[in-house]
Amino acid sequence: MTYSPKNFALNPLQWVASADGWIDPSLAPDLETRLRTIAAAGFTSIQSDVPADMSAADFGRALAAHGIAPGPGYIPVKIAEDLANEATATAAAHERARTVAAQHAELGIPVVFVAMGMAKDAVRVAHPAIGYNPDETRLERVRDLLASTAEVVTGFGIRPAFHPHVGTWAETEEETRFVLDTVDSSVLGFGPDIGHLSWAGADTRKLIADYADRVAGVHVKDYRKDIAERGRTEGWTYQQTVLAGLWVEPGHGTDDIDDILSVLPDDWNGTVLIEVDRGAQATPEESIALCGKWIAAKSNAHSAR
Repeated sequence: MTYSPKNFALNPLQWVASADGWIDPSLAPDLETRLRTIAAAGFTSIQSDVPADMSAADFGRALAAHGIAPGPGYIPVKIAEDLANEATATAAAHERARTVAAQHAELGIPVVFVAMGMAKDAVRVAHPAIGYNPDETRLERVRDLLASTAEVVTGFGIRPAFHPHVGTWAETEEETRFVLDTVDSSVLGFGPDIGHLSWAGADTRKLIADYADRVAGVHVKDYRKDIAERGRTEGWTYQQTVLAGLWVEPGHGTDDIDDILSVLPDDWNGTVLIEVDRGAQATPEESIALCGKWIAAKSNAHSAR
């Protein structure tokens, strides 16, 4: 893959990581403050989350004022808990997809990540990263919702990338392969999250290698394998595992990120989105700066070849 600064983007979750191990968007500083900090760290792109009170055009202009480009965003969708409400849940997912895809089209972003949504009271949040309570029929419903949502996104000229995530009904390697194997590649790409797949016990390198031709973007974070294993052994919740120090900045944990990314084609030119769900530094700003140093080192090393 190409290690150029333009290939890297940031989703600054460090600012919204809450004291209970979840996320709280209200914790984030104002957009201008975020953009100044992100630009100072060396990032030239961020995940696109257009604020509710801002148009896509205004969002794009705010980013451009700091030399930042809009990067791939995120569409979480959910199946209904009660089959009687399935049509309503699907309609809500499609409406959300239309909104985000239209914004991406206006901003000129070619890719968006599509994932199953999370909830604090979900059983897989209480029992994360083990594929708790597997159910083939439910997985087929998950697959169908991801596929139909992907078709909505594709209608806007945007490439949807399936993003497995711990705590959802699509978190394990087996579930990831099922979705990718049963939805045509022309409909749905792949947008792996190295950290979440590793937490769930996947052979992350092989999984990405097997579907390398479908990878439209990648989320990168590092993790501590010892924490993940202890959490599984002791039955920790999602939040307990996160608060125990699961997540760390790229290059500071267990994953050999360079080796994992090396399976992508030499001419792969997608977005590597740095997303540390909870920074391991004293402040969000320090965590973001450390992430920026990591991408600078990668870019400089690539340029020196």
